[in-house]
Amino acid sequence: MGRAHEVRAKSMAATAAARSALFMRASKEIYMAAKAGTPDPNENLSLRSAIEKWRSQNVTKEVIQRAIEKAKGGAQEAYESGRYEGFSQGNATFIIDTLTDNVNRAFVEVRTAVTKRGGHLGTPGSVSFNFTECGLLEFKGTNRDEVEENLIMGDVDVMEVELDEDIIVVKTTPTALNDAKVVLEGMGITEFETCEITMIPNDYVTLTGEDAEKFKNMLDVLDEVGDVQAVYHNAKFE
Repeated sequence: MGRAHEVRAKSMAATAAARSALFMRASKEIYMAAKAGTPDPNENLSLRSAIEKWRSQNVTKEVIQRAIEKAKGGAQEAYESGRYEGFSQGNATFIIDTLTDNVNRAFVEVRTAVTKRGGHLGTPGSVSFNFTECGLLEFKGTNRDEVEENLIMGDVDVMEVELDEDIIVVKTTPTALNDAKVVLEGMGITEFETCEITMIPNDYVTLTGEDAEKFKNMLDVLDEVGDVQAVYHNAKFE
């Protein structure tokens, strides 16, 4: 998985279906952020954060602008959020968030992706208690102590600041993500590899062999489901 904190299954858009699903996720989130406030990212902090999040995943300007224009045009698309928790081989656990205009379709696609690869869905709360929601910012740098000092002086509710080779990782409480970003931008940091609310597992399990292959396959399939907005898990691979 790379760095241990990278638990979200970020789309690499390796297939046309994955790329299409990636653009769909971005479009829905940006549309909803624009509809919830003004469609101007300079005045709508949530919209600006959504745009930056998806830009970091190589979503095109055209996709972003179309979503904003749709909101400006008065479109009334209704999306409902959902969360599915489950278990897989080797005691790995996962959380799947969906955003869909068809709840039944989303459930069937998620259940199929999970059960056909040896996993099963649990009840609400059966997995999420072992994850911590936080704001996550990642950017290139080595001045960890300076970053932490500035965040503290800026009265940001920081959970942790780590240096992983040449990447600084900042974890905040969910509501402090934007405050942290403002402080970091004041330090001249303007490019972020990650800037989002995420779920971090409290512990990890290592999968090998067939267990690892089935779990990776499940993630690949979920990556191609347009109704799946995010996947979090506690698996590491050897």
